Amino acid sequence: MDTEGTHDGRTAQGGRVPRPAGPPALPPKPSHAPTVGSPLATWARTPRPRAEPGVWRFGYQPKRADEAEPGTDRSLLSGAVISFLACVLVWSLVSNNYIPYFDVPLKLFTPRDWWQLGGGPVDGRGTAALQAYMLLVTAVLVLWFSRLGSWRLAFERLVASRGRRARIAGATAGGLFVGLLIWTNTVTVLGLVGGHLPYENMSDGTATLVGNLVYVAVAVPVVVFFTRLGRRPAPQERPGRPSAPPVAPEDGTDPAQWPQLRAAGLWEVAERLGGEVAGGRMNDVDYARIRRAWDSVQADPSRVRAFADSVRDKGAAACLHPSGDRDLPVRAARHDLLARQVLLGSVEDQERNPYARRGTPLALDPEVLGTSLLAVGPSGTGKTARLVRPVVESLALQALAGQAAVIAVGSAGSAGPAGPGLGPDGGYDIVVRVGDPGSVHDLDLYGGTADPDEAATLLAEAFVGDLPGVDVRRAATALAQLLGPYRTAHGRFPAVPELRELLDGPSPALDALRHALADAGEQAMLRELDARARQHGAPADPGPALADRLALLDRPAFAGFFDTTGQGRPFSMRALEHPVRVRIDLPERGHADASRMLARLLLAQFNACAAARADRSLFAFLALDDASHTLTPETVRGVQRLRSVNAGVLLTLRALDDVPEALRTPLLGAVGCRMAFSGVTTWDGKRFAEAWGTEWVETRDVTHRTVFADQPLTRAIHAFRKMVTGKAVTTDAVTVRQVERERWSASELAHAVPPGCAVLSLTSVRGERAAPLLVRLAGTG
Repeated sequence: MDTEGTHDGRTAQGGRVPRPAGPPALPPKPSHAPTVGSPLATWARTPRPRAEPGVWRFGYQPKRADEAEPGTDRSLLSGAVISFLACVLVWSLVSNNYIPYFDVPLKLFTPRDWWQLGGGPVDGRGTAALQAYMLLVTAVLVLWFSRLGSWRLAFERLVASRGRRARIAGATAGGLFVGLLIWTNTVTVLGLVGGHLPYENMSDGTATLVGNLVYVAVAVPVVVFFTRLGRRPAPQERPGRPSAPPVAPEDGTDPAQWPQLRAAGLWEVAERLGGEVAGGRMNDVDYARIRRAWDSVQADPSRVRAFADSVRDKGAAACLHPSGDRDLPVRAARHDLLARQVLLGSVEDQERNPYARRGTPLALDPEVLGTSLLAVGPSGTGKTARLVRPVVESLALQALAGQAAVIAVGSAGSAGPAGPGLGPDGGYDIVVRVGDPGSVHDLDLYGGTADPDEAATLLAEAFVGDLPGVDVRRAATALAQLLGPYRTAHGRFPAVPELRELLDGPSPALDALRHALADAGEQAMLRELDARARQHGAPADPGPALADRLALLDRPAFAGFFDTTGQGRPFSMRALEHPVRVRIDLPERGHADASRMLARLLLAQFNACAAARADRSLFAFLALDDASHTLTPETVRGVQRLRSVNAGVLLTLRALDDVPEALRTPLLGAVGCRMAFSGVTTWDGKRFAEAWGTEWVETRDVTHRTVFADQPLTRAIHAFRKMVTGKAVTTDAVTVRQVERERWSASELAHAVPPGCAVLSLTSVRGERAAPLLVRLAGTG
């Protein structure tokens, strides 16, 4: 891969003279041998197992199902020590015959003539059977008490986690201890293996040789076991990272050699692509793009020849994106295009999170983004830099691979040459700067539709959808009564000044439109105009409200924008059927009301066009960096329907107060992913707590009761203890019960979320859920 992060230049701070850098620090010692092959081949071979929503699947290693949640180091040490002492005690009682009838099972399964009447062995056969039986019992005791006291986990956390030297020292100490037990015949291994051989029938040299072989046979398993224990790789600091790079499989399934093409008989094509991978001429975008192209070829076999010719001629540059780009100019996050994921941070290792998810990397992909995501947090918490931009960047890479179409909407001035905000201009195919005379592209106010009724519905939702006293359906009817006749007469929709003049009532423009329709004989459209004329001036007429809102766009700053004559290069949401990367900058500073109205229009158009796509194989995504005052009842219902059409939205808010009161609960119910950043208010926290619901937890209530003694001596002892400690003698009564509590309370969301963290719940389009997790976002320390 060419890039894995940003490449920012070093700049000197003002007023300071740059000093020469010191000698570079030594790199850390690698934990494994260097790999053979290109980094892309290693990346492609890394396994990506299925996991819960939000888990970074690249090299993910799930925790074992039988691994219980560990306690503190002190409890772990005390449990291991106590279980070891208990094991020694039980073993001592057994070996010294303090437990009656202990050897009954042995005597039941051995001949009676091996044992004396009092219970002892008659000859060597009974002695060997008793020694083997004691070894079996010892092994069972050690295994049972080791699992009871979590000896393995205690060794890993208390010894091995301190470094390789500590692991080797611990393994050596364990080996010496076991060797001492065997050498002193405390554990009768030597007696069982070599104590019953006929040494009297051997010569001195033979007996010495046999004795040495017995020692070797006993020592080798002990040495091998503790050597492997000392050389075992250290546990990973973060689950999800492989301990060593994967090696190329030898069964013909190496993904770097394109086995799917070889299976289809395209050996030459596979060899060409394999050479591109081995030579380092292919990056992750190329790999994902060609895989996507091959999937489309399998759906349409008639394109096999064109695909093969393109790969033979261009190699890794085959099947390029229409822009010709093979990567983004800069990457601000880590991405995995095979799993279509972007790494956002990690789940905090705290008790509030499930044990299986603690420390795991957190990632988002279209599986969860398809249910839409709502993020709420005050300004400065990192919503744009740590959430919106990584997600938009991931989908932009997927667009280059032919897998997605992304539209990012933010305020003008948030993107600079170094790539802050939503990223640099070079990372997008279309950049629309509304209100900027230097903008190359324009914005289609009508969403690319030719249906007057559809265009009127979308405009009415954007213009008056947030006004409580205006009926959106009546407003859509009023607009349709003007848009339909105008398009019939002129072959296009009216521009902003023309539409505003028509909404103002009787005017020369309305008379000219009426004459043009009369000359063309369009009686149906004339009736539409007459109906609009009758409604003008009525008490419930939405015309004045529409004209007032349209006046926000009829400003000198927007002159030349929203052109309908075909002279400009307007962008419309109909382009969602193509893998486009679009950024729209709204003039939030000077024209806040107009920006919010345009944001409502873009959201309404996205909901309509995403559902109307003929080809829904591309994942369509809209990111609204600030969705304040942009949501209406209809758009909230539209967001809920997006998950069934392979589309989703990302909405960020500074507070839920930026949404009408009646829409706050429906909004939280419409999105599948909810994210509360650090610093939310208790009012917003209450809404999130209600959305996340409750769970059953175990509580312990401790009641302190004063002890009243009846005996004089006990009274004296209690009086002395009270005089020394100043407290009365009490006993503790513990009550354990199951209660239903909120997963996260409003107070905890407002005060217990550390800076740089957020609480996130996820839902996939298949219905899989991840409980609210406390996560630390990348770049927050």
